[in-house]
Amino acid sequence: MSDAIYEKPLPVIDPGTKPFWDAAKEHRLSIPKCNACGKYHFYPRELCPHCHSDDLQWTDVSGKGEVYSYTIARKPAGPAYAPDVPYIIAMITLDEGPRMLTNIVAADVETVRIGDRVAVQFDDVTPEVTLPKFVVVKG
Repeated sequence: MSDAIYEKPLPVIDPGTKPFWDAAKEHRLSIPKCNACGKYHFYPRELCPHCHSDDLQWTDVSGKGEVYSYTIARKPAGPAYAPDVPYIIAMITLDEGPRMLTNIVAADVETVRIGDRVAVQFDDVTPEVTLPKFVVVKG
């Protein structure tokens, strides 16, 4: 983390998402897994979207997946994002099944393609908040 002040909006950390953000701060990607049906899901919620059980457990996952869809933002979503243009907003299908909306960090945004393999990396933006982002992995 640099000494610069982070000027972009920060996530609202509530009791339902705190385990996700606590894990990210430790550079782990953790998502809910249902103990009843065995399926993972993301975004965090109180009931399994597959079987509606409330028997959920936060579980670390691989942090690997593939690009399901993406867009290249060529105009900033507000002044704080202007230095980042162009940047990629992507839907990633994690190897464990769920999809996650995130950023792909790439030196050349034009090289990213649907189906590319990606891996999580963590951006410590403040002492309290770490954001999971993804990078394309070749090979």
